[in-house]
Amino acid sequence: MNDLDQAKVDAFSGKMLDILNGSMLSLMIGIGYQTGLFEVMANLPPSTSEQIAVVAELKERYVREWLAAMVAGQIIDYEPTTNTYSLSAEHASVLTQVAGPNNMARLTLVIPFLASVQKAIVNSFHKGGGVSYSAYPDFMNLWAEINADRFDATITQKILPLMPDVVEKMRQGVDVLDIGCGDGHILNLMAQAFPNSRFTGYDFLENGIDAARAKAQSLGLTNINLEVKDLTSFNEPNKYALITAFDAIHDMAQPAKVLKSIADSLKPDGTFLMVDLAASSNLHENLDHPLGPWLYTTSCMHCMTVSLALNGAGLGAMWGEQKALKMLNDAGFINVNIQQIPEDIFNNYYIAKR
Repeated sequence: MNDLDQAKVDAFSGKMLDILNGSMLSLMIGIGYQTGLFEVMANLPPSTSEQIAVVAELKERYVREWLAAMVAGQIIDYEPTTNTYSLSAEHASVLTQVAGPNNMARLTLVIPFLASVQKAIVNSFHKGGGVSYSAYPDFMNLWAEINADRFDATITQKILPLMPDVVEKMRQGVDVLDIGCGDGHILNLMAQAFPNSRFTGYDFLENGIDAARAKAQSLGLTNINLEVKDLTSFNEPNKYALITAFDAIHDMAQPAKVLKSIADSLKPDGTFLMVDLAASSNLHENLDHPLGPWLYTTSCMHCMTVSLALNGAGLGAMWGEQKALKMLNDAGFINVNIQQIPEDIFNNYYIAKR
C-alpha cells in the first residue's frame, strides 16, 4: 500500500463522492418529477419554501428539505438574503415537460425501479439464470410511458418518412406487424394514421396485450389485431409489407431465430424497421458514450437478465451496431440502412430489406 499514487487515490475518492452524491440526488430529482415541483417552480418567480408548497399543494417541511438537496446539488438556485428558491429556465428546459421525450428528470425514476431487483441480480451472479419480466411491472410501465412520449412526436412525422416507399404502401393498404408490441401504443398511432392498412401486434406478455387491446378498443380501431405469442415460434411466410421492432430484439431469448422469422415473414419487397440503442458492440468505443454507465447498468439489471431468465442469449441492451448488422445479415437482410433522428437521443433506426 506504500506504493500507492496518492494523487490517484484522492482523485478516485473524489469521483466516488460525486457518484454517491449523484445517486442520492437522482432520487430527489425523481421526487421533483413525481410531485410536479419542477413544473411548479418553472412558472414561479423566486419564492420561499412556503410559497412553493402552497402552489404545489404539498407539505412545506418536505418541500423545504427537498429544496435543500436541490440547492446542494446545484439544481436549484438559492438566495439566502430573501430565503427564496428559483429554477432557471436553462435547468427547466432539461427537467420539465419543455424537454418533451428527453426529460431527464423522468429518467431518474429508472434507478429505484432497478434497485428493487438488485438482490435478485446478485443471486443471479452466483447461481446463473436471470430475473423474469414479472419482477419489473413499474419499470415496464415507466418505459412504456417514456416511449409513448417519444413516438407520439415522431412515429408518423419523422420515423415512417425515413421509408417513403413504405408510407405510400401503408396509405394504399398493407399488412404490418409489430414484434414485442407491449401496450400497443405505437401500433395504435400507426393504425390511426393509416386506416387502409391492417396492423398486428405480438407480445409474449399477457398483461401487455390486455392493455393493448383495451387501448385499441377505446380508440375504436377496427384495423388492429393483438395476440399473445411466443415469438421464437412465429412463422408467417411472405405476409407483411412492414415489420417493426421497437427496443425489443435485444431483450428476446432467441433474437437470431426471431430475426430469421421476421425475414421469412416479409414479402419479397418488404421492410423491417428495427429501432435499437445507438452504441458500438465494442466496449472501448463506448467509453465516451454520454449514457454509457447508465445503459450498461440498465442492460445488466434488466435487458440481459430477462433474456437469461428464459435460458436465452442474453444479448443485452449494448449489443451494439456491429453485432446488430451481423445478425441482420445472418438472418437474410442484405440491404441495411442505419438512420437517426434528432428527437431520439437513444436509438439507431435500422431499415432492412432482404
